[in-house]
Amino acid sequence: MKSYKVALGAVLAILVVVGLYFINRYWIAPATQKQPLKSQSKDRPMAPAFSLNDLNGRKIDLANQKGKVVLLDFWATWCGPCRIEIPGFVKLQERYRDQGLVMIGVSMDDSVEPVRDFYREFSMNYAVAMGDQRVTELYGGILGLPTTFVIGRDGRIYSKHMGATDVSVFEEEIKTLLAANAQGEVAQFQQVGGVRPTEQIQLGDPAEIDSEVPGVNLSKLNPQQVAMFKKQLESMKCDCGCNLNVLKCRQNDRACGVSKRLAREQLEKFLKPTV
Repeated sequence: MKSYKVALGAVLAILVVVGLYFINRYWIAPATQKQPLKSQSKDRPMAPAFSLNDLNGRKIDLANQKGKVVLLDFWATWCGPCRIEIPGFVKLQERYRDQGLVMIGVSMDDSVEPVRDFYREFSMNYAVAMGDQRVTELYGGILGLPTTFVIGRDGRIYSKHMGATDVSVFEEEIKTLLAANAQGEVAQFQQVGGVRPTEQIQLGDPAEIDSEVPGVNLSKLNPQQVAMFKKQLESMKCDCGCNLNVLKCRQNDRACGVSKRLAREQLEKFLKPTV
C-alpha cells in the first residue's frame, strides 16, 4: 500500500509539472509576450504635406522641412504615455538640431490652454501645433496616442510607432536617417524592433479628404457633374438615424460609415455609362 501511494504521488507530480508546462507555453507566455512582429515594411510613402500654426501663431509647413529628418508626434496633455516620451524628445532636439533634426508636435487636445501650460512646464524646445481632422485623416487616422512618424530627408515616412516608445529607439532611427543624403531612399533603414500590425503605414487619400463630399473621390467628375451628384445626395435620406440627407450627413459627420457607403454607391451608379 505504501509503495502504491508513493507511485501514485510520483505520477500526480509528473502530471502537475506537465500541466504547468502546457499552461505556461500556451496561455501565460503568449499573454505576456509582445505582439508577433511582421516582416519589415518596404512601403515608405511620401509624408502628406500639411500646414498648421504653432502655439505662437507661426506657420508650420511640412513641405519646408525637405532635407531635414522630421519626428512628427501626435500627442495630448492628458495622455500619460505622451508625458513620459516628451522629455526624451526635448533631449533629442537639443542633441541633433544642428545635424538636421526637426521635431513637430501635433496636440490632439480640445483647447489650447492646457497645451500652453504643458509646453512651459516641460520646457519644450520644438514647434507644437493644435491638430485638426484633416491632418489626422491624412496620416491614416490617429487611433491611439502617442503616434509618432519618423520622416527622412527625402520626405518619406520610414517608421511609425504607436504607444510610449523608448527614446533610444527614436535616436537609433534618427541617426541612421541623419547620416543619409536627401537625394534618394535610405534602402538600409530598418524600423527598430520590427513593424507590428498597428504600425503599418496607411495614409489617407487627399482626393477623398479634401472632397466636397468628404470621403468620396470626385476627381472623375467635372464641376457641373459634381453639382448634379451633390443634388442627388441631397435627395437621399441617410439611414444612420441622423434624420439628415446623405450630403448633409457627410459634411456634418465625416466618420459616419452609413452615409459614406451610400455616397460611394451612388457615385458608382453616377459614373456608369448609360446604354
